[in-house]
Amino acid sequence: MAMVTGQERTAVVIEDDVDVRNLLAAILNEAGFHAVPAATGIEGINAVRQHQPILTTLDVSLPGIDGFEVARRIRSFSDTYVIMLSARNEEIDTLMGLDAGADDYLTKPFRPRELRARIEAMMRRRKTMWSRHPSRPEGDVNNATPLVVAATPAPTPDTTAADSTGWLTHNGLRINGDMWLCDLDGAPVELTRSEFDLLLTLMAGKRRVISKDTLALELRGETSGAYVSDSDRRAVEVHMANLRRKLSDNATSPRYIETVRGVGYRIAEPRVR
Repeated sequence: MAMVTGQERTAVVIEDDVDVRNLLAAILNEAGFHAVPAATGIEGINAVRQHQPILTTLDVSLPGIDGFEVARRIRSFSDTYVIMLSARNEEIDTLMGLDAGADDYLTKPFRPRELRARIEAMMRRRKTMWSRHPSRPEGDVNNATPLVVAATPAPTPDTTAADSTGWLTHNGLRINGDMWLCDLDGAPVELTRSEFDLLLTLMAGKRRVISKDTLALELRGETSGAYVSDSDRRAVEVHMANLRRKLSDNATSPRYIETVRGVGYRIAEPRVR
């Protein structure tokens, strides 16, 4: 997730309502993006594949395939930051959007200022990660395959301390924030940007308990002290559940992510292999 400098930032707008589509394009243009419009899910998927955007806004109610299915298909080849937009405001809809691969969920009608704030938070998060990992080459923000594959052998024994090549390892799980790669027992793990950021934060924290509020602020690219809502905490829970599923981790006997009830999460105890 390298910062893009000296080149145009692209966003794809997938929205069937022409007025809303034009409004979104105007907001994104003001935020410094070149907005590529798409009126259907299939058009949107093709636009993401062709333009490899940093950001994608995605309406849930689309002709043909709905936004949830569009998000799933986009996630099969892109790590674009997805903000899902919907008139549905029930919690289950938010959870379905995040579970489908969205990074954020915003209900309609929305205020342009609120969407700008979400976009700016996403860019702050990208800038923060870039400052932490400046060795990652520029221009590979949107690889054709999302956050996968590792080519170097895993060090032993497992430890959550970074080795000389930047790998954090724990119980067969490895993550590298410089190269944005993750693998498990030598097999690549496909993660969304939000999942990757959360896992990297937990791994870097070793056995330290990290609260849901801290993790929510990490996703928003904000510092401690900012407001965290119940929906923000619930979003962290959904992302963690998705992480566990991708890692085949049992919540009752965790190998990787341990829940500390009423507080947050930490990396599980090391195991002798």
